Amino acid sequence: MKKAIVIGATGGTGAAITEELVKKGIPTIAFGRSRQKLLQLAEELGLPDHLQIAVGNAFQPEDIVAAAQEVDMMFHCANVPYHEMESRLIPLGESVMQAAEQLGLKIVVIDGIYPYGRAQMKEVTEEHPKQPHTRKGKTRLAYEQMLFANKWTKAQVMIVRLPDYYGPTANQASYLGSTLEAIAKGKMAFFIGNMKTPREYIYLPDAAVMVVKLAGKDHAYGQNWNIPGSGTISGKELVRIAQKAAGTSKPVMALGRIGLSLIGLGEPVMREIVEMLYLTRDPLVLSKTKYERSIGPIEATSFEDGITRTIQELQRR
Repeated sequence: MKKAIVIGATGGTGAAITEELVKKGIPTIAFGRSRQKLLQLAEELGLPDHLQIAVGNAFQPEDIVAAAQEVDMMFHCANVPYHEMESRLIPLGESVMQAAEQLGLKIVVIDGIYPYGRAQMKEVTEEHPKQPHTRKGKTRLAYEQMLFANKWTKAQVMIVRLPDYYGPTANQASYLGSTLEAIAKGKMAFFIGNMKTPREYIYLPDAAVMVVKLAGKDHAYGQNWNIPGSGTISGKELVRIAQKAAGTSKPVMALGRIGLSLIGLGEPVMREIVEMLYLTRDPLVLSKTKYERSIGPIEATSFEDGITRTIQELQRR
């Protein structure tokens, strides 16, 4: 990897991957819509000489092409709001793929677990049937099919799939982002789903390390890769760790179907979460077998350490 561009560099996964690339000394271009957010990211990373910023619209392939000269690796971390997924996700992906195709790049696409549908294995491997039963799952499956379409002959693509995530760069687009931010600030918080069922989460800095390692392996392209977390944890235990780190005991309220529907009257994003609540009742856990067989041991920061670091970082901001 000689030089990389991160599309959506100021988002949760994009910022974590940008930070990992910079740590490794890889010349990197952080691409996003907001110059202010890009400058803030660069400042947080210490304004390294090998980090450039590029302002552009990821829905315009010409903007990406103009920014990605002399690049050989692209990380597609941009996303769309939940309530716009059906109409805008595939156009966004096609724009990014058109740029990668024109430049003949390797491209790593960050995605989630929705295409798998309900878990049919104790630990879901990359060979798990893709039988989504939700609108978002079906959209994400169509997205995968577009990415691996035969029309792309010059771009080499892989998809990396993350479970729910948390970390200092996670924002309100993630289930836990707003929860941990509220706890860090000593405010009442909401937790999506029930707080008793253990669920899988990944610490974003761990995910970034694994994604960047995969990106450097020629054999990894043309495939799906699961990026598993360090295990499962209940919402109750997660909140306990976060409150201990924050030094607060403000209440955290679990949001189920009724609560989300009521909040969704004024917040379309929250309303759209309702159909995905099955994942909070019957969680899906990703298998680490393929990654460890091909790459090596997964990165696995403990929940105690990862949540504590996240809260401390959020309090410093």
